[in-house]
Amino acid sequence: MNISEAIKIALQSLWANKLRSALTLLGVVIGVAAVIAVVTFVNGINGYVAEKIFSLGADVFIISKVSPVITNVDQLIEGEKRKDLTLDDYKAVLESCRHCMLVGSSTFNPSGHVKRGGQSVNDVWIRGMTPTMWPIFNLDLSTGRTLNENDENNRTAVAVIGTDVVDNLFPGVDPLGKELRVEGQAYTVVGIGTKQGTTLGQSRDNYVGIPLSAYLKQFGSHSAIRISGKASGVGSQLDAAIDEARAILRARRHDAPGKPDSFSAETNASFLSLWSNLSSTFFIAMIVIAAISLVVGGIVIMNIMLVSVTERTREIGVRKALGARRDDILLQFLIESVTMALVGGAAGVLLGASIAKVVTLAIGMPSAIKLWAVVAGVGVAAIVGIFFGVYPARRAAMLDPITALRAET
Repeated sequence: MNISEAIKIALQSLWANKLRSALTLLGVVIGVAAVIAVVTFVNGINGYVAEKIFSLGADVFIISKVSPVITNVDQLIEGEKRKDLTLDDYKAVLESCRHCMLVGSSTFNPSGHVKRGGQSVNDVWIRGMTPTMWPIFNLDLSTGRTLNENDENNRTAVAVIGTDVVDNLFPGVDPLGKELRVEGQAYTVVGIGTKQGTTLGQSRDNYVGIPLSAYLKQFGSHSAIRISGKASGVGSQLDAAIDEARAILRARRHDAPGKPDSFSAETNASFLSLWSNLSSTFFIAMIVIAAISLVVGGIVIMNIMLVSVTERTREIGVRKALGARRDDILLQFLIESVTMALVGGAAGVLLGASIAKVVTLAIGMPSAIKLWAVVAGVGVAAIVGIFFGVYPARRAAMLDPITALRAET
């Protein structure tokens, strides 16, 4: 028997018993689909995180009261006990950090209420920002202007808004020069941000940016702020800028020599490292789950192949009587087992990729299908077919031809 004939017999068997075949391959399909979906999401999010979420630039650092890359509860509790960073801390860094090309400050409220006339939007990110935050974070506008120093110095009630706010409060109307109310306070729209889309189902365009001074006037001067800096270059220049900012703040906050900082300084490398650790853990956990599904699927394939050997005992006897060797019978049933697993693997690849793309369309979670993941998924399915097909194939090959010929059809 040649390989193509064995594959043809396997496919005919699958087609002749559609329901049994579907149930047989379910474990393999689920396992491979899980692998493909997870790899697709992890690759997509990795690329998106690197490009969008943490695109601070290699020369940017952020100083905050509590580190945004906390990995345990103890760090959170310790961070919450620290004193808030203040506007005076920001001004001290601004005035004294010689290695900083730009210094800015910001704070935010992620659940603000914005209203215009009879229309309103909830859960809007209200961002208080100094003018330098725009070039530090490379924020772009589609129209209008950014916040400037006059706005900051005079606590001017002006705002730059995201496209979600435009769509909800200014449908069919040019927002520039129009007024909206942020938590009851009137602000005039002077700019509209470029559309950024969604990440993990969370819109990045549902925000209102106002001068930091106006924010602190409205929401309280004791609001916790973050200090952001842009160094004159990367590498040693970034390290020098961070060290200088740290020294300034440690002196102001009376941090004792040898004691840890009472604040946190992070760069884009910190965020990317955290995400890499989280995604690796998530990936490993899902691979373990997928492996369990594949093992279950392999056991089912082995059981069905044993049933097939029993059903085709007489056929095996005839083949041996006609001169088939044990190796021929072994190869025949092993090829059939691998073919079944490959069909399940291919179905799993299609299902996993489809799930990833549907989720991307539904909630905006980034995804990226990699060729190596497809090859790996199909390859794993083939290995499952070989591993769990050896025993049934060997059992078929070891049948006594005389006994097999006596079997009832």
